[in-house]
Amino acid sequence: MSFSATVKDELCRLELGKSCCMLSELAALYRTSGSLTFHGGGRVQVQYRVENTALARRIFRLLTARMAITPRLHYVQHARLGGRRTCVLTIGDEDSQRLMLALHLIDKDENGVVSYRRTIVRHHLTRQCCRRAYLRAAFLGAGTMTSPDKDYHFEITASEPGLVRELTRVLTFQRKGQTVLYLKGAQQISDCLALMGASGSVFALEDVRIRKQARGAANRAINCDEHNSEKMLNAAQQQVSAIRWYTIAHGLRELPPALQEIARLRLENVDLSLTELGAQFDPPLSKSAVNHRMRRLMLLIQQAEEADRKEAAEQKPDK
Repeated sequence: MSFSATVKDELCRLELGKSCCMLSELAALYRTSGSLTFHGGGRVQVQYRVENTALARRIFRLLTARMAITPRLHYVQHARLGGRRTCVLTIGDEDSQRLMLALHLIDKDENGVVSYRRTIVRHHLTRQCCRRAYLRAAFLGAGTMTSPDKDYHFEITASEPGLVRELTRVLTFQRKGQTVLYLKGAQQISDCLALMGASGSVFALEDVRIRKQARGAANRAINCDEHNSEKMLNAAQQQVSAIRWYTIAHGLRELPPALQEIARLRLENVDLSLTELGAQFDPPLSKSAVNHRMRRLMLLIQQAEEADRKEAAEQKPDK
């Protein structure tokens, strides 16, 4: 089961909540999964079409518990889509009109003429609990979420502009003629799941997030160690090259005993760090002591190189 399906399964198993919240869920589910047909004479018919059977059961429970409506349920088989089934909940004319009026999605004038309301419906977004229910139902009807193991991506596809305006504080962009509301930040997605009531999915996401952070820290440490090792080897090779030149040009006997010792140890241990090199002394030296001696040695060799170049230049005959 995908992470998105796991989240929806958890949300579908939540308690229905208060009366106002049930209306908010039905409104959002209508926005994402419902359709309205006008038959004339003020008659309308509502259908909910969903592919998730758990969501179909939740819609059925919401309708019966809040509106005392028992919809007709049937399945449509899609031969071209690998035999996938769609659950269709059909509500009768009178019950459909009563539902749409309760959801504030249609208006009915004194003559009984029914018209669809396309303006923003604030009724379901006035309370914090209703906003949570509305967001939860919008995700159930038209939301997807990428597994946090792969990426942090949460989105709701809206076929109606009204849904976009109702789900405020969410970044929007246009894609293929539809509006997609999405979140890309792990913390934003975690907060959104918590708002919808998917506490189990929040824990799962946070677990993945912690493991990702741990892997990232480990990789950075490994890269840092590799970089430091490469840097150390390059420095050691430069030291060895300089010591070899000095040995051939002047001999180590000209050096002070302490510098002779570190020069020989470096020539014999090219791959050792300064700390490891210090352990070769008797008694062992600290890293700072080895570093101090090495700097003195390199400075002395540099001075010898400059002196030799100067002497060679002075002895060079004029043309």
